[in-house]
Amino acid sequence: MIGGRHWYISVRLQSHFLASRISSQLLHLQGRREHKTSKSWQADGNLHLYRTDYLVTDHLAVTHSDSVLTGLLPEQSGAAVAGPSAGEEEDDLPTYKDAFPPLPEKVASPEGTQETVNAWTSKIRPLKSSVITQVFHVPLEERKYKDINQFGEGDQAKVCVDIMHKTGAHLELSLAKDQGLSIMVSGKLDAVMKARKEIVSRLQTQASATVAIPKEHHRFVIGKNGEKLQELELKTATKIQIPRPDDPSNQIKISGTKEGLEKAKHEILLISAEQDKRAVERVNIDKVYHPFITGAYNKLVAEMMQETGARISVPPQSLNKTEIVITGEKEQVALAVAMIKKVYEDKKKKTTTIAVEVKKSQHKYVIGPKGNTLQEILDKTGVSVEIPPSDSSSETVILRGEPDRLGQALTEVYAKANSYTVSSVSAPSWLHRFIIGKKGQNLAKITQQMPKVHIEFTEGEDKITLEGPTKDVQMVQGQIEAIVTDLVSRMDYTEITVDPKFHRHLIGKGGVNINRIKELHKVTVRIPPDNERSNLIRIEGDPQGVQEAKKELLELASRMENERTKDLIIEHRFHRAIIGQKGEKIKEVREKFPEVIINFPDPAQKSDIVQLRGPRTEVEKCSKFMQKIVAEMVENSFSVSVPIFKQFHRNIIGKGGANIKKIREETNTKIDLPAENSNSEMIVITGKKANCEAARNRILAIQKELANIVEIEISIPSKLHNSLIGSKGRLVRSIMEECGGVHIHFPTEGSGIDKVTIRGPVEEVDKAKQQLLGLAEEKQTKSHTAELRAKPEYHKFLIGKGGGNIRKVRDSTGARIIFPTAEDKDQELITVVGTEEAVREAQKELEELIKSLDNVVEDTMSVDPKHHRYFVARRGQVLRDLADEYGGVMVSFPRTGSQSEKVTLKGAKECVEAAKKRMQEIVDDLDAQVTIECVIPQKCHRSIMGPKGSRIQQITRDHNVQIKFPEREDPQATPADVAIQENGEANGDVKELVDPNAPKKCDVIVISGRKERCEAAVEALKALVPVTIEVEVPFELHRYIIGQKGSGIRKMMDEFEVNIQVPAPEQQSDKISITGLASHLDRAKEGLLERVKELQAEQEDRALRSFKLTITVDPKYHPKIIGRKGAIITNIRTEHDVNIQFPEKNDENQDQITITGYEHKAIAARDAIQAIVDELEEMISEDITLDSRVHARIIGARGKGIRKIMDEFKVDLRFPQSGAADPNLVTVTGRPELVDEAIDHLLNLEEEYMADVVENEAKMAYMRPPGGSAAAVDEHRGPSKGFVVREAPWTTGSEKAPDMSSSEDFPSFGAPVATKTSPWGPKRF
Repeated sequence: MIGGRHWYISVRLQSHFLASRISSQLLHLQGRREHKTSKSWQADGNLHLYRTDYLVTDHLAVTHSDSVLTGLLPEQSGAAVAGPSAGEEEDDLPTYKDAFPPLPEKVASPEGTQETVNAWTSKIRPLKSSVITQVFHVPLEERKYKDINQFGEGDQAKVCVDIMHKTGAHLELSLAKDQGLSIMVSGKLDAVMKARKEIVSRLQTQASATVAIPKEHHRFVIGKNGEKLQELELKTATKIQIPRPDDPSNQIKISGTKEGLEKAKHEILLISAEQDKRAVERVNIDKVYHPFITGAYNKLVAEMMQETGARISVPPQSLNKTEIVITGEKEQVALAVAMIKKVYEDKKKKTTTIAVEVKKSQHKYVIGPKGNTLQEILDKTGVSVEIPPSDSSSETVILRGEPDRLGQALTEVYAKANSYTVSSVSAPSWLHRFIIGKKGQNLAKITQQMPKVHIEFTEGEDKITLEGPTKDVQMVQGQIEAIVTDLVSRMDYTEITVDPKFHRHLIGKGGVNINRIKELHKVTVRIPPDNERSNLIRIEGDPQGVQEAKKELLELASRMENERTKDLIIEHRFHRAIIGQKGEKIKEVREKFPEVIINFPDPAQKSDIVQLRGPRTEVEKCSKFMQKIVAEMVENSFSVSVPIFKQFHRNIIGKGGANIKKIREETNTKIDLPAENSNSEMIVITGKKANCEAARNRILAIQKELANIVEIEISIPSKLHNSLIGSKGRLVRSIMEECGGVHIHFPTEGSGIDKVTIRGPVEEVDKAKQQLLGLAEEKQTKSHTAELRAKPEYHKFLIGKGGGNIRKVRDSTGARIIFPTAEDKDQELITVVGTEEAVREAQKELEELIKSLDNVVEDTMSVDPKHHRYFVARRGQVLRDLADEYGGVMVSFPRTGSQSEKVTLKGAKECVEAAKKRMQEIVDDLDAQVTIECVIPQKCHRSIMGPKGSRIQQITRDHNVQIKFPEREDPQATPADVAIQENGEANGDVKELVDPNAPKKCDVIVISGRKERCEAAVEALKALVPVTIEVEVPFELHRYIIGQKGSGIRKMMDEFEVNIQVPAPEQQSDKISITGLASHLDRAKEGLLERVKELQAEQEDRALRSFKLTITVDPKYHPKIIGRKGAIITNIRTEHDVNIQFPEKNDENQDQITITGYEHKAIAARDAIQAIVDELEEMISEDITLDSRVHARIIGARGKGIRKIMDEFKVDLRFPQSGAADPNLVTVTGRPELVDEAIDHLLNLEEEYMADVVENEAKMAYMRPPGGSAAAVDEHRGPSKGFVVREAPWTTGSEKAPDMSSSEDFPSFGAPVATKTSPWGPKRF
């Protein structure tokens, strides 16, 4: 700046009197300079000017116009700066009064008021407003939320918002330098008082205290309807708990802040004293004299109370009350009043006051924590120090006490005030975070050394505020100034303007773009958040990096302005598939097209529009790629349903899902089977059409292999399809059920196809075909429908066993009878379909049958009592089955123990007859029943039973027998115990010994039923007994057969449904045992031997791959063979499929490279390495001298420049390391002709860059001041006369001129001052 600059001068003063006069004055000297750089100058103790960059706040600064000290300003030529020259007139010098104007006289008011009356206040009347504003201060030690880093957020902010909502008051928070919390509350009086109470209770730590007053006084504290108590709580911002009337306690509990506790206790004691029958005396004493009455730390008032026995209540300093209340006996009160008045009168006569100016910021140091410093001064000197309120702008501190003590007190006040100082360091706000460092590391180093110094950074301000002990502040200031100077010299910033709509694109997904720029250029980039709506982006860091980052960001922004947005129409159902689980698929697309932003709509909107945004060409490529993905998905979303009989689903799944997994993998389809508890038989296949057809055929082939299943097609006019299917499919379902569960498939409605597919067992398919064709013929001729009703329990009887009854009706009449299914609402409705005549006849037959069923009869039959248990066992399961099958017939057996054979049956006549017949058949079976024992070792029982007993249940159903397994033998039982149980009797009888060849009881399975059925069941059981065979497998292959964590052997056991036992390793056996059903063993053995062949082939291959050879290569060539980031060696390894091992650091043979792999491939890899070595040996190295000042530019940012040269000329460049003997020596390695070209190029670059270096150095030399330093400038100036003024007191009167060398007249700040005997105490400066 060419205009006027500020110049500072610091002067040491003569005495404390002089200091008190000019402490608030500032001499501001302005000078004009032509040089663009700004400097500041400061006078030292000998009144010599010297250069400085910052104002030291320990010295007092004074101000005046630039005409006062024109002789002190430095000239551009660098001539000596001195006082007025010999040729200057004396009138040009400032007078003493101009330089140091006296303070205005201040007249103390008789009442001792602290502030002068403002002329404005007498002229302008304050306006009364319903809205008031109050400021509350919460000290740091009483703050509930002390997290400084989260000021303005977190729980504290939530509490403030809640208080504003609850009370209607407006709150503003600010943090003081001492970390105390200042809260400004605005609103109506009631709202402010309520808010204050909330603030105290929720933002301030709570203390509690108790006060004891007579129980009869409690009601006066509460007041009428509790009004007094509420007023008291609101006034003191506390919570007051008064014991209930039935509680004998007289203790009143108060909780709140310490200040509030004192006020509340005082008020409660006043109320109690007023109501006390004892004497109460109120004495009005000026507030300023209260400290003399209480004494330091309340010692004096405590002594008075102890001496008189009266209670003396002095209002706390924070309460603006002058009234002191004394309670007690009359004599005690009178004595206490007399003592208080005596103290008051004495102090009023003897004390005087002085007013001194102390900076507002230093008041808190005079007060001290919780007012302890004021109490300390009062205790030490007997002087009361009156500090203006914190909300007052006054800086005047009044000292009240005896004259001979005031000087000492003043010394104490100044000592406390100046024990701490506040200073500031100029630092651009954008550098603040670099000064603080990552996670405050830089600042932590300073604060650990100087913990008493508080450093404050204010956002948006170009300064740093320091507060603490003077010496510590000076040291910290020096350290921070050094950091700032260093940062300013090597850091830069710039701002660019970019439309906010492009900001998120500049940032990129997850910050990928901006993080790359930050890492690449070593800069920090601040992009404003969306809510700021700012278009300024700030870049900070290394000057070169800042410029490069700026260029790249502007290029990105420019490119985005040319971007296009394209909307792709993709069906919403494909969106999740494109995105993939956890977004892994769309992540691949985004990585393939990083410049394109892909936005999917919100799933709730069900929109089909996917938006692409980015460079035009990239958007088009991405669009085509995504359309290709969608086309593949459409192709792969073909679906086909295959009806498979429910009993075959388990076979299609296979053991452990092996079969279905194999089909899915080989056909690349998705196959969904219905749940086990579902009635559906449809298996849904999804994928490409050809693959779905292949999977369908494989599943049908499995079913065909398991059963004699055929599939035929018949032609029925499509117009008849709906009538054949029937309402809700009832008609076609009845045909499928009647024909053994065949599958009948009609083509899609409206397709016009006449072909109907029937699939199932051969006989059943033929029956279904005849019925469908017959029904179609009836429909074509004339179809008629009739409905009739019957109780649901009759339906099974009407249908008959295996549909026998209903088939007779259909055969005789030709009509079709449809019964309701479980899903139908009307369970009584029976539908008859056919020609009119056939329907009429069938309806007639059915109505007669239903009528006969309604005719209930009762009949009896004889059943041997020994068979009764069979019918009533398992909670009467057999009887329930009879009732279901025969129209709900009721069967009653005689009571147990009656030995009666009479059994009663009640129900429809036809049902009773059929039930009697069935029961007789059961009795005949029971009479013919035999019991056969089948001996199978107990260890095989579990295998025979199958999972959840499924195999044994199947045998029981197939052969209509009962099978009972023995109880398991207790393995803990000893042979001796068995002998005792068999032979030992109570009466000494001895049983016959057991035949040792007889089978064990635990191995005997008992089968009951007809003889021929039992024999068949025995054969079925024996067929389920597992067999064990041994297969010879070389021991060394066992671990490969077992596989990782047993996966290999588990896979084989699941596939072949056997158990494979591998011997323990310590046995060194070659035998592997296979246990399972005989039918499964052959397949399992073949599978195991096949696996052995595979493993042996793998072993042979491993042997071939383990061929090793070594090649000797000079270690200096190893890095070249490896290549940058291992690129060359990786390429050789991949191309020749070999492993190449370089020597370790500690290996003896550092020149040996080992190659492992197939022999021919290892030889080829060796030849490739040898070729590289031969080429390297042809290379030469030459040293050239390049000026070290251009090395950085040749290397470039992150080595870009040097890599470009090396790639272009196919050479290797080596620059000297720091501390090298010759810092200019650069080595170039490569083929001779390429080395020469590279050297020429480097020398050209050196010549070009050196021109810039020389020019820059010339500029720097021009900008430096002559002599190179401030010290050199001082030498040129010559001797200085210092700061000269006219009409000084020591020139006109007898007063002695101040001695510059005297430490008494001009003491150093912070240095101890020698005490002299004086009524005012020691001198102050």
